Amino acid sequence: MIATPAHTAPRTRVAFPLLLAVLGIFGMSAVWALVALIVDRQCAWMAVLTAADIALLLRLGRAAPGMPRAAMAVFATLITIALTNWTIAATQMGGPMGLKLIDSFQRLGTDHAQTLLGLANQPAELAWYAVAVIVAVWLGR
Repeated sequence: MIATPAHTAPRTRVAFPLLLAVLGIFGMSAVWALVALIVDRQCAWMAVLTAADIALLLRLGRAAPGMPRAAMAVFATLITIALTNWTIAATQMGGPMGLKLIDSFQRLGTDHAQTLLGLANQPAELAWYAVAVIVAVWLGR
């Protein structure tokens, strides 16, 4: 039986945007962490760029418009914020000890990460994260 476009449309309508969202998460997390490590700050303003980038990727991937796309953009933005914060904390702790990124990623415990992230993320950074969520909802619709 030959697959017609009607049979393959729902599957590609979810799979391709999801793939683009995952690529956006890892790509923006890498860029954000690199910028943060270069300037030795959290660079929370990058969360807003992340939200815009992921919303654009979802639109280019033709994700279903409306709240499903907005929810996917918000979820991907929050995952990127968490992953990037973990990466920044792990590299700042593991780098001086001579650990590679993967080793420091694995050795950073949740309690230690929570303490480091609580110290690094002041109200200004949290405000940038809130703005990023709003941008993700707005551009993701």
